[in-house]
Amino acid sequence: MQPETTRATIYLDKNLHKALRLKAADTHCSISEIVTNAVRESLREDEEDLAIVAERANDKRLSYAEFIAKLKADGTI
Repeated sequence: MQPETTRATIYLDKNLHKALRLKAADTHCSISEIVTNAVRESLREDEEDLAIVAERANDKRLSYAEFIAKLKADGTI
């Protein structure tokens, strides 16, 4: 069963649209499928990033001055 879809209008740069049309023809996919897959992948990446941020929420935070002092202490600068 196909998931429910909603029609959306997007505006693309002329050359980007041309590249998308060529990719669609080359891959035998519709422009809609390519855009949908790209949006899904972008949202997956966001989910991964948010999970990493949540894991590090309790990490000790350093100020810029503290970080510079640490670099100086360990001989980096």
